[in-house]
Amino acid sequence: MRTRLISVRFGSLLSGLLLALSATALVAAPQASAATGPAAVAEALKEGPVYVDPRAEAQLPKAQADALAKKIKDAGKPVFVAVLPATPEFPADSVLRTVRAETGITGLYAIRLGDGFNAGADRAVMPANAVRNLTDAVKAGGPVDAGTELGNFVDQALAQAKGRAPASWGDSGSAGRVPVGGLITLGVVAAIGGGGAYALVRRGRKKKEEEEREAVEKLRVVVDEDITAFGEELDRLDFHPGESGADDAMRGDYGQALDSYEKAKDIMASVRHPEEVRGVTQALEDGRFALASLDARRQGRPLPERRSPCFFDPRHGPSTQDADWAPAGGSVRTVPVCAADAVRLREGKDPMVRTVDTEYGPRPYYDAGPAYGPWAGGYFGGGMLPGLLVGTMLGSMMSGPAYASDMGGYDGGDYSGADFDSSDFGGGDFGGGGGFDGGGFDGGGGF
Repeated sequence: MRTRLISVRFGSLLSGLLLALSATALVAAPQASAATGPAAVAEALKEGPVYVDPRAEAQLPKAQADALAKKIKDAGKPVFVAVLPATPEFPADSVLRTVRAETGITGLYAIRLGDGFNAGADRAVMPANAVRNLTDAVKAGGPVDAGTELGNFVDQALAQAKGRAPASWGDSGSAGRVPVGGLITLGVVAAIGGGGAYALVRRGRKKKEEEEREAVEKLRVVVDEDITAFGEELDRLDFHPGESGADDAMRGDYGQALDSYEKAKDIMASVRHPEEVRGVTQALEDGRFALASLDARRQGRPLPERRSPCFFDPRHGPSTQDADWAPAGGSVRTVPVCAADAVRLREGKDPMVRTVDTEYGPRPYYDAGPAYGPWAGGYFGGGMLPGLLVGTMLGSMMSGPAYASDMGGYDGGDYSGADFDSSDFGGGDFGGGGGFDGGGFDGGGGF
């Protein structure tokens, strides 16, 4: 009886081990794929940092490609390189965006397309101007072979790129292959400790979800106030599309304002994560500019310049000028302000600052903590806001590496799918001979 019991237990353990081993093997083993074009590039880049299309192997031989991949993996940075033929399946004006979207990983992407070259990056990994300057510097010496060009680019990029290598690359030098011993060990761990690991992951995920729900509810109070204020502005304007003197331009502005109002409400109704609030305040900022344009047309005044909203309270509408200002105990900086706040500053008075509720009572939004980063980011964009907020609580958060994650939701190496700013991968003309004429990666945001 004892022998039979031991046999049954051993059989159960062995069955569990084999099941875990089989599941692990399925995950680790490369899957056959019929993907072509950018999809094939993306599948390869998920497994390693360098992909060379078979039709472009003469440009970057396997030994050079392997050496480049090892350098990137050893550095542990989210830098992706592809060498592709100049064919219709890789359109120069969209291949960067498409490969980034298909790969789905936040990072810096460099593509050698035929004899041309270009790169783009998520701002969490490298600012747009840094990518542009680096690309221009690599091409400044004139046409060179792919190995030299990509080597120069990667050497400089690894020193500047932020973030970490994606987990899907595995250990350096493994090239996507997992030793049998490793599979067995992993299988044993999965069989014995899988339940505990799963519980830990589940608890961590639940805690994060609770924190996000709390952050969303905190933001909801402020955003709902903004939406209500914008609706009241629409009512006060008292514009009727059929009124005397109304023209198509006025009706267009009014329609844009209404659309922005509805868009803001719709997005807020479906928000589940704090970073999604950014879309709401972006819509409100668009709507307020449309209202300012409509008001100018009705009054016969020149159309307003498209500027950032008033720094002190975006509900004041588009700014009219820049003014020097310093927070309590902070240094002076230039901020965009509305006409009313500009007058207050000139008269030595305090501006009308937007406050939000905190556990310490009402505080200016820029001193209320990082929870309001997505809200502010939608109004002002990510590029210039950290500089405006130097010396404030929100500014301190934005000056660190967590800023990109809090504003955009992802760090370098994170899987973000198609949730990225496509303007950071703006296409352009991969000119022959390594040249590049136009396109650019200015990105969105900023003033």
